[in-house]
Amino acid sequence: MDEINSLMEQRRAKLDALRARGIDPFKNTFSPTEKCAEARAHYSEGREVALAGRITSHRDMGKSQFIDIKDQSGRIQVYAQKQTLGDDLFAIFKHLDLGDIIGVRGTLFTTKTGEISVKLTSFVILAKALRPPPAKWHGLEDTEIRYRQRYLDLMANDEVKLVFLRRSAIIAAVRNFLHSRGFVEVETPMMQAIPGGAAALPFKTYHNALGCDFYLRIALELSLKRLLVGGIERVFEIGRNFRNEGLSRKHNPEFTMLEAYQAYGDYESMMELVQSMICHVSETVLGTLLIEHKDAEGKVIKTIHLAPPWRRVKYKDLVRERAGEDWFEVTPAQRRERAVKLGAEIGNDYEDFEVTQAVFEKLIEPTLIDPVFVTHAPKELIPLAKLSAEDPTTVEVFECCINGQEIAPAYTEQNDPIEQRDRLEHQAGGEKQKIDEDFLVALEQGMPPAGGMGMGIDRLCMMLLGQESIRDVILFPQLKPRP
Repeated sequence: MDEINSLMEQRRAKLDALRARGIDPFKNTFSPTEKCAEARAHYSEGREVALAGRITSHRDMGKSQFIDIKDQSGRIQVYAQKQTLGDDLFAIFKHLDLGDIIGVRGTLFTTKTGEISVKLTSFVILAKALRPPPAKWHGLEDTEIRYRQRYLDLMANDEVKLVFLRRSAIIAAVRNFLHSRGFVEVETPMMQAIPGGAAALPFKTYHNALGCDFYLRIALELSLKRLLVGGIERVFEIGRNFRNEGLSRKHNPEFTMLEAYQAYGDYESMMELVQSMICHVSETVLGTLLIEHKDAEGKVIKTIHLAPPWRRVKYKDLVRERAGEDWFEVTPAQRRERAVKLGAEIGNDYEDFEVTQAVFEKLIEPTLIDPVFVTHAPKELIPLAKLSAEDPTTVEVFECCINGQEIAPAYTEQNDPIEQRDRLEHQAGGEKQKIDEDFLVALEQGMPPAGGMGMGIDRLCMMLLGQESIRDVILFPQLKPRP
Protein backbone atom coordinates (compact mmCIF):
# COMPACT_ATOMS: atom_id res chain seq x y z
CA MET A 1 0.00 0.00 0.00
CA ASP A 2 2.89 2.36 0.77
CA GLU A 3 4.28 1.79 -2.72
CA ILE A 4 0.90 2.63 -4.27
CA ASN A 5 0.62 5.77 -2.17
CA SER A 6 4.10 6.80 -3.26
CA LEU A 7 3.22 6.28 -6.93
CA MET A 8 0.01 8.24 -6.48
CA GLU A 9 1.97 11.12 -4.95
CA GLN A 10 4.27 11.11 -7.97
CA ARG A 11 1.30 11.22 -10.33
CA ARG A 12 -0.33 14.05 -8.40
CA ALA A 13 2.95 15.95 -8.63
CA LYS A 14 2.88 15.48 -12.41
CA LEU A 15 -0.71 16.73 -12.43
CA ASP A 16 0.35 19.82 -10.49
CA ALA A 17 3.22 20.38 -12.91
CA LEU A 18 0.83 20.16 -15.86
CA ARG A 19 -1.52 22.68 -14.30
CA ALA A 20 1.42 24.97 -13.60
CA ARG A 21 2.02 24.96 -17.37
CA GLY A 22 -1.60 25.95 -17.93
CA ILE A 23 -2.67 22.41 -18.92
CA ASP A 24 -5.72 20.89 -17.21
CA PRO A 25 -5.99 17.31 -18.53
CA PHE A 26 -9.59 16.95 -17.38
CA LYS A 27 -10.93 19.87 -19.41
CA ASN A 28 -9.62 19.02 -22.85
CA THR A 29 -11.84 17.85 -25.69
CA PHE A 30 -10.83 15.67 -28.62
CA SER A 31 -12.75 13.93 -31.38
CA PRO A 32 -11.06 10.84 -32.83
CA THR A 33 -11.75 10.23 -36.51
CA GLU A 34 -11.68 6.43 -36.17
CA LYS A 35 -10.85 3.53 -33.90
CA CYS A 36 -7.35 2.08 -33.52
CA ALA A 37 -8.36 -1.15 -35.24
CA GLU A 38 -9.84 0.82 -38.14
CA ALA A 39 -6.61 2.76 -38.56
CA ARG A 40 -4.68 -0.50 -38.77
CA ALA A 41 -7.22 -2.17 -41.07
CA HIS A 42 -7.31 0.79 -43.49
CA TYR A 43 -3.60 1.44 -43.52
CA SER A 44 -2.22 3.79 -46.11
CA GLU A 45 1.30 5.21 -45.86
CA GLY A 46 1.16 8.83 -44.76
CA ARG A 47 -2.60 8.91 -44.13
CA GLU A 48 -3.55 11.37 -41.40
CA VAL A 49 -5.43 9.99 -38.38
CA ALA A 50 -6.78 11.24 -35.06
CA LEU A 51 -7.02 8.51 -32.40
CA ALA A 52 -7.71 8.36 -28.68
CA GLY A 53 -7.02 5.73 -26.07
CA ARG A 54 -5.38 4.66 -22.84
CA ILE A 55 -1.60 4.31 -22.65
CA THR A 56 -0.72 0.65 -22.04
CA SER A 57 3.04 0.74 -22.62
CA HIS A 58 5.78 3.38 -22.77
CA ARG A 59 9.30 2.88 -24.17
CA ASP A 60 11.92 5.64 -23.78
CA MET A 61 14.50 5.71 -26.59
CA GLY A 62 16.08 9.04 -25.69
CA LYS A 63 15.19 11.54 -28.40
CA SER A 64 12.29 9.36 -29.49
CA GLN A 65 9.50 7.66 -27.55
CA PHE A 66 7.17 4.78 -28.30
CA ILE A 67 3.83 4.25 -26.57
CA ASP A 68 0.90 1.94 -27.19
CA ILE A 69 -2.59 3.37 -26.90
CA LYS A 70 -5.64 1.17 -26.64
CA ASP A 71 -9.34 1.81 -27.24
CA GLN A 72 -12.28 -0.59 -27.30
CA SER A 73 -11.27 -1.90 -30.73
CA GLY A 74 -7.63 -2.68 -29.96
CA ARG A 75 -4.19 -1.10 -29.77
CA ILE A 76 -1.81 0.85 -31.98
CA GLN A 77 1.75 2.06 -31.54
CA VAL A 78 2.54 5.79 -31.45
CA TYR A 79 6.02 7.17 -32.30
CA ALA A 80 7.06 10.57 -30.93
CA GLN A 81 10.17 12.54 -31.95
CA LYS A 82 11.60 15.54 -30.13
CA GLN A 83 12.36 17.40 -33.37
CA THR A 84 8.72 17.08 -34.45
CA LEU A 85 7.02 17.96 -31.18
CA GLY A 86 9.48 20.55 -29.91
CA ASP A 87 11.16 20.71 -26.52
CA ASP A 88 8.11 21.64 -24.42
CA LEU A 89 5.63 19.11 -25.83
CA PHE A 90 8.25 16.37 -25.91
CA ALA A 91 9.07 16.98 -22.25
CA ILE A 92 5.39 16.61 -21.40
CA PHE A 93 5.12 13.48 -23.56
CA LYS A 94 8.05 11.84 -21.76
CA HIS A 95 6.26 12.21 -18.44
CA LEU A 96 3.02 10.57 -19.46
CA ASP A 97 2.12 7.59 -17.28
CA LEU A 98 0.65 4.18 -17.95
CA GLY A 99 -3.12 4.50 -17.75
CA ASP A 100 -3.28 8.09 -18.96
CA ILE A 101 -5.84 8.71 -21.69
CA ILE A 102 -4.66 10.85 -24.60
CA GLY A 103 -5.68 11.98 -28.06
CA VAL A 104 -3.08 11.81 -30.81
CA ARG A 105 -2.82 13.23 -34.31
CA GLY A 106 -0.32 12.06 -36.87
CA THR A 107 0.33 10.02 -40.00
CA LEU A 108 0.44 6.27 -40.46
CA PHE A 109 3.70 4.54 -41.26
CA THR A 110 5.32 1.14 -40.82
CA THR A 111 8.38 0.64 -38.63
CA LYS A 112 11.41 -1.41 -39.65
CA THR A 113 9.94 -4.35 -37.71
CA GLY A 114 6.69 -4.15 -39.71
CA GLU A 115 4.60 -2.52 -36.97
CA ILE A 116 1.84 -0.19 -38.18
CA SER A 117 2.28 2.99 -36.16
CA VAL A 118 1.30 6.64 -35.89
CA LYS A 119 4.04 9.25 -36.39
CA LEU A 120 2.95 11.84 -33.85
CA THR A 121 2.48 15.48 -34.84
CA SER A 122 0.44 16.60 -31.81
CA PHE A 123 -1.31 15.20 -28.75
CA VAL A 124 -3.62 16.25 -25.94
CA ILE A 125 -4.01 14.75 -22.48
CA LEU A 126 -7.66 13.82 -21.91
CA ALA A 127 -7.47 12.21 -18.45
CA LYS A 128 -4.58 11.86 -16.03
CA ALA A 129 -4.62 8.49 -14.25
CA LEU A 130 -3.88 9.25 -10.60
CA ARG A 131 -3.67 5.57 -9.67
CA PRO A 132 -1.19 3.14 -11.26
CA PRO A 133 -2.65 0.22 -13.23
CA PRO A 134 -2.60 -3.32 -11.75
CA ALA A 135 0.83 -4.90 -11.39
CA LYS A 136 -0.18 -7.46 -14.03
CA TRP A 137 -1.33 -4.87 -16.55
CA HIS A 138 -1.71 -7.44 -19.33
CA GLY A 139 -3.67 -10.28 -17.71
CA LEU A 140 -5.09 -9.41 -14.30
CA GLU A 141 -5.67 -12.73 -12.49
CA ASP A 142 -6.75 -11.82 -8.93
CA THR A 143 -10.43 -12.85 -8.96
CA GLU A 144 -11.26 -10.67 -5.95
CA ILE A 145 -10.01 -7.57 -7.78
CA ARG A 146 -11.53 -8.71 -11.08
CA TYR A 147 -15.05 -8.93 -9.65
CA ARG A 148 -14.90 -5.96 -7.27
CA GLN A 149 -13.13 -3.63 -9.67
CA ARG A 150 -14.43 -4.85 -13.01
CA TYR A 151 -13.07 -1.74 -14.75
CA LEU A 152 -9.53 -2.99 -14.01
CA ASP A 153 -10.48 -6.43 -15.34
CA LEU A 154 -11.75 -4.88 -18.58
CA MET A 155 -8.66 -2.69 -18.90
CA ALA A 156 -6.27 -5.59 -18.37
CA ASN A 157 -7.98 -8.59 -19.99
CA ASP A 158 -9.07 -8.33 -23.61
CA GLU A 159 -10.78 -11.72 -23.48
CA VAL A 160 -12.96 -10.54 -20.57
CA LYS A 161 -13.98 -7.41 -22.49
CA LEU A 162 -14.86 -9.63 -25.48
CA VAL A 163 -17.17 -11.73 -23.29
CA PHE A 164 -19.18 -8.67 -22.28
CA LEU A 165 -19.24 -7.20 -25.77
CA ARG A 166 -20.59 -10.52 -26.98
CA ARG A 167 -23.12 -10.63 -24.15
CA SER A 168 -24.46 -7.33 -25.43
CA ALA A 169 -24.59 -8.77 -28.95
CA ILE A 170 -26.43 -11.86 -27.67
CA ILE A 171 -29.14 -9.73 -26.04
CA ALA A 172 -29.46 -7.64 -29.20
CA ALA A 173 -29.82 -10.81 -31.30
CA VAL A 174 -32.51 -12.15 -28.94
CA ARG A 175 -34.46 -8.90 -29.26
CA ASN A 176 -34.13 -8.83 -33.04
CA PHE A 177 -35.29 -12.43 -33.31
CA LEU A 178 -38.39 -11.83 -31.19
CA HIS A 179 -39.22 -8.60 -33.02
CA SER A 180 -39.00 -10.52 -36.30
CA ARG A 181 -41.61 -12.93 -34.92
CA GLY A 182 -44.02 -10.10 -34.10
CA PHE A 183 -43.39 -9.94 -30.34
CA VAL A 184 -43.85 -6.63 -28.52
CA GLU A 185 -41.28 -5.65 -25.89
CA VAL A 186 -42.64 -4.16 -22.66
CA GLU A 187 -41.46 -3.14 -19.19
CA THR A 188 -43.30 -4.22 -16.06
CA PRO A 189 -42.88 -3.23 -12.38
CA MET A 190 -39.86 -4.38 -10.42
CA MET A 191 -41.56 -3.50 -7.12
CA GLN A 192 -44.63 -5.61 -6.42
CA ALA A 193 -47.09 -5.78 -3.53
CA ILE A 194 -47.16 -9.58 -3.83
CA PRO A 195 -44.20 -11.49 -5.28
CA GLY A 196 -45.44 -14.13 -7.70
CA GLY A 197 -44.65 -16.22 -10.73
CA ALA A 198 -42.15 -18.47 -8.96
CA ALA A 199 -41.43 -20.14 -5.63
CA ALA A 200 -38.56 -18.05 -4.28
CA LEU A 201 -37.72 -15.86 -1.30
CA PRO A 202 -38.02 -12.17 -2.27
CA PHE A 203 -36.18 -9.05 -1.15
CA LYS A 204 -38.42 -6.76 0.87
CA THR A 205 -38.47 -2.98 0.87
CA TYR A 206 -40.71 -0.19 2.17
CA HIS A 207 -42.29 2.72 0.30
CA ASN A 208 -42.45 5.77 2.56
CA ALA A 209 -45.03 7.79 0.61
CA LEU A 210 -47.46 4.90 0.23
CA GLY A 211 -46.75 3.58 3.72
CA CYS A 212 -46.55 -0.08 2.73
CA ASP A 213 -44.15 -2.92 1.99
CA PHE A 214 -43.10 -3.88 -1.50
CA TYR A 215 -41.08 -6.79 -2.83
CA LEU A 216 -38.52 -6.85 -5.61
CA ARG A 217 -39.94 -9.11 -8.25
CA ILE A 218 -38.92 -12.75 -8.41
CA ALA A 219 -40.40 -13.31 -11.88
CA LEU A 220 -41.88 -11.40 -14.81
CA GLU A 221 -44.69 -13.84 -15.46
CA LEU A 222 -47.87 -12.54 -13.85
CA SER A 223 -47.59 -9.01 -15.24
CA LEU A 224 -46.97 -10.28 -18.77
CA LYS A 225 -49.97 -12.62 -18.61
CA ARG A 226 -52.16 -9.66 -17.69
CA LEU A 227 -51.10 -8.17 -21.02
CA LEU A 228 -52.30 -11.32 -22.82
CA VAL A 229 -55.68 -10.70 -21.19
CA GLY A 230 -55.50 -7.10 -22.43
CA GLY A 231 -55.01 -8.22 -26.03
CA ILE A 232 -51.25 -7.96 -26.59
CA GLU A 233 -50.96 -11.41 -28.13
CA ARG A 234 -47.17 -11.72 -28.42
CA VAL A 235 -45.26 -10.05 -25.64
CA PHE A 236 -41.80 -10.27 -24.06
CA GLU A 237 -39.60 -8.58 -21.50
CA ILE A 238 -35.89 -8.75 -20.75
CA GLY A 239 -35.42 -7.59 -17.19
CA ARG A 240 -33.87 -8.09 -13.80
CA ASN A 241 -35.27 -10.50 -11.23
CA PHE A 242 -34.23 -10.62 -7.58
CA ARG A 243 -34.17 -13.64 -5.28
CA ASN A 244 -32.99 -13.51 -1.68
CA GLU A 245 -31.32 -16.89 -1.81
CA GLY A 246 -27.87 -18.44 -2.01
CA LEU A 247 -24.98 -17.66 -4.32
CA SER A 248 -23.27 -20.32 -6.40
CA ARG A 249 -21.58 -20.93 -9.72
CA LYS A 250 -25.06 -20.80 -11.31
CA HIS A 251 -26.85 -18.28 -9.06
CA ASN A 252 -26.60 -14.54 -8.40
CA PRO A 253 -29.18 -12.70 -6.23
CA GLU A 254 -30.07 -10.43 -9.18
CA PHE A 255 -30.13 -11.91 -12.64
CA THR A 256 -31.46 -11.18 -16.12
CA MET A 257 -34.46 -13.08 -17.45
CA LEU A 258 -36.26 -13.16 -20.75
CA GLU A 259 -39.92 -14.12 -20.62
CA ALA A 260 -42.10 -14.38 -23.74
CA TYR A 261 -45.77 -15.27 -24.11
CA GLN A 262 -47.63 -16.16 -27.29
CA ALA A 263 -51.41 -16.30 -27.45
CA TYR A 264 -52.77 -19.43 -29.18
CA GLY A 265 -49.46 -21.19 -28.66
CA ASP A 266 -48.51 -24.03 -26.32
CA TYR A 267 -45.41 -25.71 -24.92
CA GLU A 268 -44.64 -27.29 -28.29
CA SER A 269 -44.71 -23.96 -30.12
CA MET A 270 -42.38 -22.67 -27.40
CA MET A 271 -39.99 -25.54 -28.16
CA GLU A 272 -39.74 -24.36 -31.74
CA LEU A 273 -39.27 -20.78 -30.56
CA VAL A 274 -36.47 -21.62 -28.10
CA GLN A 275 -34.62 -23.91 -30.49
CA SER A 276 -34.82 -21.44 -33.37
CA MET A 277 -33.88 -18.47 -31.21
CA ILE A 278 -30.79 -20.03 -29.59
CA CYS A 279 -29.56 -21.31 -32.95
CA HIS A 280 -30.14 -17.88 -34.50
CA VAL A 281 -28.28 -16.14 -31.69
CA SER A 282 -25.33 -18.54 -31.82
CA GLU A 283 -24.94 -18.24 -35.58
CA THR A 284 -25.41 -14.46 -35.53
CA VAL A 285 -22.96 -13.70 -32.71
CA LEU A 286 -20.49 -16.59 -32.94
CA GLY A 287 -20.95 -17.83 -36.51
CA THR A 288 -21.29 -21.45 -35.43
CA LEU A 289 -23.55 -24.03 -33.77
CA LEU A 290 -20.58 -25.87 -32.27
CA ILE A 291 -19.70 -24.38 -28.87
CA GLU A 292 -16.35 -25.23 -27.31
CA HIS A 293 -15.55 -24.67 -23.64
CA LYS A 294 -11.84 -24.44 -22.85
CA ASP A 295 -9.73 -24.54 -19.70
CA ALA A 296 -7.21 -21.87 -18.65
CA GLU A 297 -4.59 -23.40 -20.96
CA GLY A 298 -6.90 -23.29 -23.97
CA LYS A 299 -7.61 -27.02 -24.06
CA VAL A 300 -11.13 -27.97 -25.14
CA ILE A 301 -12.84 -29.65 -22.18
CA LYS A 302 -16.42 -29.67 -23.44
CA THR A 303 -18.17 -29.40 -26.80
CA ILE A 304 -21.85 -28.50 -27.13
CA HIS A 305 -23.67 -29.36 -30.34
CA LEU A 306 -26.55 -26.96 -31.00
CA ALA A 307 -27.50 -28.22 -34.47
CA PRO A 308 -31.24 -29.08 -34.54
CA PRO A 309 -33.32 -31.09 -34.04
CA TRP A 310 -32.85 -31.22 -30.28
CA ARG A 311 -33.65 -34.30 -28.22
CA ARG A 312 -37.03 -34.52 -26.46
CA VAL A 313 -37.54 -36.80 -23.45
CA LYS A 314 -40.07 -37.01 -20.64
CA TYR A 315 -39.05 -36.08 -17.10
CA LYS A 316 -40.24 -39.41 -15.67
CA ASP A 317 -38.30 -41.39 -18.28
CA LEU A 318 -35.05 -39.62 -17.37
CA VAL A 319 -35.68 -40.27 -13.67
CA ARG A 320 -36.35 -43.94 -14.36
CA GLU A 321 -33.11 -44.21 -16.34
CA ARG A 322 -31.10 -42.86 -13.41
CA ALA A 323 -33.04 -43.97 -10.32
CA GLY A 324 -34.66 -47.24 -11.42
CA GLU A 325 -37.56 -48.32 -13.65
CA ASP A 326 -39.77 -48.82 -10.59
CA TRP A 327 -39.11 -45.36 -9.12
CA PHE A 328 -42.70 -44.16 -9.44
CA GLU A 329 -44.16 -47.47 -8.25
CA VAL A 330 -42.32 -47.76 -4.90
CA THR A 331 -43.50 -45.98 -1.73
CA PRO A 332 -42.44 -42.41 -0.88
CA ALA A 333 -40.32 -43.74 1.97
CA GLN A 334 -38.52 -46.09 -0.41
CA ARG A 335 -37.95 -43.23 -2.88
CA ARG A 336 -36.42 -41.11 -0.14
CA GLU A 337 -34.12 -43.92 0.97
CA ARG A 338 -33.02 -44.66 -2.59
CA ALA A 339 -32.41 -40.98 -3.35
CA VAL A 340 -30.06 -40.71 -0.39
CA LYS A 341 -28.16 -43.82 -1.51
CA LEU A 342 -27.83 -42.35 -5.00
CA GLY A 343 -26.20 -39.25 -3.55
CA ALA A 344 -29.00 -36.67 -3.73
CA GLU A 345 -29.27 -34.21 -0.85
CA ILE A 346 -32.72 -34.66 0.73
CA GLY A 347 -34.05 -32.27 3.36
CA ASN A 348 -36.10 -33.62 6.26
CA ASP A 349 -39.11 -31.53 5.22
CA TYR A 350 -39.03 -32.47 1.54
CA GLU A 351 -42.31 -33.53 0.05
CA ASP A 352 -42.34 -36.59 -2.19
CA PHE A 353 -42.19 -34.61 -5.47
CA GLU A 354 -39.25 -32.62 -4.08
CA VAL A 355 -37.33 -35.86 -3.48
CA THR A 356 -37.73 -36.75 -7.15
CA GLN A 357 -36.79 -33.23 -8.19
CA ALA A 358 -33.62 -33.44 -6.07
CA VAL A 359 -32.63 -36.58 -7.96
CA PHE A 360 -33.23 -34.78 -11.25
CA GLU A 361 -31.38 -31.59 -10.30
CA LYS A 362 -28.36 -33.24 -8.66
CA LEU A 363 -27.89 -36.42 -10.65
CA ILE A 364 -29.48 -35.95 -14.06
CA GLU A 365 -29.44 -32.29 -15.08
CA PRO A 366 -25.63 -31.89 -14.80
CA THR A 367 -25.20 -34.67 -17.40
CA LEU A 368 -27.33 -32.93 -20.05
CA ILE A 369 -24.64 -31.12 -22.07
CA ASP A 370 -26.16 -31.09 -25.55
CA PRO A 371 -29.62 -29.47 -25.78
CA VAL A 372 -32.48 -31.55 -24.35
CA PHE A 373 -36.15 -30.67 -23.95
CA VAL A 374 -37.22 -32.40 -20.73
CA THR A 375 -41.02 -32.52 -20.91
CA HIS A 376 -44.02 -33.31 -18.64
CA ALA A 377 -42.73 -32.38 -15.19
CA PRO A 378 -44.80 -33.13 -12.04
CA LYS A 379 -47.73 -30.74 -11.63
CA GLU A 380 -46.58 -29.72 -8.13
CA LEU A 381 -43.45 -28.10 -9.58
CA ILE A 382 -45.26 -25.69 -11.91
CA PRO A 383 -48.69 -24.55 -10.69
CA LEU A 384 -49.09 -22.05 -13.55
CA ALA A 385 -49.10 -24.68 -16.33
CA LYS A 386 -51.89 -26.79 -17.81
CA LEU A 387 -52.30 -30.41 -16.78
CA SER A 388 -51.25 -32.99 -19.34
CA ALA A 389 -54.19 -34.85 -20.88
CA GLU A 390 -52.20 -38.09 -21.14
CA ASP A 391 -50.95 -37.99 -17.53
CA PRO A 392 -52.79 -35.66 -15.12
CA THR A 393 -49.98 -35.99 -12.56
CA THR A 394 -47.81 -33.95 -14.95
CA VAL A 395 -48.12 -30.64 -16.76
CA GLU A 396 -47.49 -29.60 -20.37
CA VAL A 397 -44.03 -28.14 -19.85
CA PHE A 398 -40.44 -28.47 -20.88
CA GLU A 399 -37.15 -27.53 -19.38
CA CYS A 400 -34.54 -26.80 -22.02
CA CYS A 401 -31.31 -28.07 -20.49
CA ILE A 402 -27.94 -27.27 -22.06
CA ASN A 403 -24.46 -27.34 -20.57
CA GLY A 404 -25.69 -29.24 -17.51
CA GLN A 405 -28.19 -26.62 -16.37
CA GLU A 406 -31.66 -25.35 -17.10
CA ILE A 407 -31.55 -22.61 -19.73
CA ALA A 408 -35.25 -22.12 -20.49
CA PRO A 409 -38.41 -23.53 -18.90
CA ALA A 410 -41.64 -23.17 -20.87
CA TYR A 411 -45.19 -24.44 -20.76
CA THR A 412 -48.75 -24.36 -21.93
CA GLU A 413 -50.20 -21.63 -19.74
CA GLN A 414 -53.04 -22.36 -17.35
CA ASN A 415 -55.96 -20.11 -18.32
CA ASP A 416 -58.73 -21.74 -16.24
CA PRO A 417 -59.15 -19.26 -13.34
CA ILE A 418 -60.83 -21.82 -11.07
CA GLU A 419 -58.10 -24.44 -11.55
CA GLN A 420 -55.46 -21.73 -11.24
CA ARG A 421 -56.84 -20.51 -7.91
CA ASP A 422 -56.89 -24.04 -6.48
CA ARG A 423 -53.27 -24.65 -7.42
CA LEU A 424 -52.00 -21.28 -6.22
CA GLU A 425 -53.77 -21.77 -2.88
CA HIS A 426 -52.13 -25.17 -2.53
CA GLN A 427 -48.71 -23.63 -3.33
CA ALA A 428 -49.31 -20.81 -0.81
CA GLY A 429 -50.04 -23.35 1.93
CA GLY A 430 -53.02 -21.43 3.27
CA GLU A 431 -51.29 -18.04 3.39
CA LYS A 432 -53.73 -15.81 1.51
CA GLN A 433 -51.35 -12.87 1.42
CA LYS A 434 -49.17 -14.86 -1.00
CA ILE A 435 -51.97 -15.13 -3.59
CA ASP A 436 -52.12 -12.42 -6.24
CA GLU A 437 -55.87 -11.79 -6.31
CA ASP A 438 -55.58 -9.18 -9.06
CA PHE A 439 -53.97 -11.75 -11.33
CA LEU A 440 -56.81 -14.19 -10.70
CA VAL A 441 -59.33 -11.41 -11.40
CA ALA A 442 -57.55 -10.82 -14.70
CA LEU A 443 -57.84 -14.51 -15.59
CA GLU A 444 -61.57 -14.33 -14.87
CA GLN A 445 -61.81 -11.78 -17.69
CA GLY A 446 -60.58 -14.51 -20.03
CA MET A 447 -57.00 -15.18 -21.08
CA PRO A 448 -56.43 -16.81 -24.48
CA PRO A 449 -54.69 -20.19 -24.53
CA ALA A 450 -50.99 -19.46 -24.73
CA GLY A 451 -47.48 -20.75 -24.59
CA GLY A 452 -45.01 -19.09 -22.26
CA MET A 453 -41.25 -19.28 -21.99
CA GLY A 454 -38.56 -18.00 -19.65
CA MET A 455 -34.85 -17.94 -20.45
CA GLY A 456 -31.99 -17.13 -18.12
CA ILE A 457 -29.89 -14.66 -20.12
CA ASP A 458 -26.91 -15.12 -17.81
CA ARG A 459 -26.95 -18.90 -18.22
CA LEU A 460 -27.42 -18.55 -21.97
CA CYS A 461 -24.31 -16.37 -22.06
CA MET A 462 -22.39 -18.85 -19.89
CA MET A 463 -23.20 -21.62 -22.35
CA LEU A 464 -22.51 -19.69 -25.56
CA LEU A 465 -19.38 -17.90 -24.32
CA GLY A 466 -17.70 -20.84 -22.58
CA GLN A 467 -17.87 -19.45 -19.04
CA GLU A 468 -18.26 -21.83 -16.11
CA SER A 469 -19.33 -19.24 -13.50
CA ILE A 470 -22.24 -16.80 -13.65
CA ARG A 471 -19.91 -14.17 -12.17
CA ASP A 472 -17.95 -14.18 -15.41
CA VAL A 473 -20.94 -13.05 -17.48
CA ILE A 474 -22.29 -10.44 -15.04
CA LEU A 475 -20.35 -7.19 -15.07
CA PHE A 476 -20.85 -6.50 -11.38
CA PRO A 477 -21.72 -9.75 -9.55
CA GLN A 478 -23.00 -9.57 -5.99
CA LEU A 479 -20.19 -9.75 -3.42
CA LYS A 480 -20.11 -9.40 0.33
CA PRO A 481 -19.12 -5.82 1.19
CA ARG A 482 -15.60 -5.33 2.44
CA PRO A 483 -15.38 -4.72 6.21
